[in-house]
Amino acid sequence: MKTLSLKLDDSIFQDTEKLVKEFNQPRNRYINEALKFYNKIQNRKILARKFETESKLVREESIIVLEEFEKLLDVNQTI
Repeated sequence: MKTLSLKLDDSIFQDTEKLVKEFNQPRNRYINEALKFYNKIQNRKILARKFETESKLVREESIIVLEEFEKLLDVNQTI
């Protein structure tokens, strides 16, 4: 486990202290869980951006393949 020092805005610290007392939870555990949750959100945003980028790269090729499949279906329907 790593030890670190950080500065919090007063309002964030006060809200955190209220919640820590309400849940009878150590401040350290509360902050660890909050960061774990926030990291999951940020990782999902990164994944979404990567997916969007990759989708744009293959979009044109996918349209061409779809048009070819449609032509094949049209030919098979006339037979």
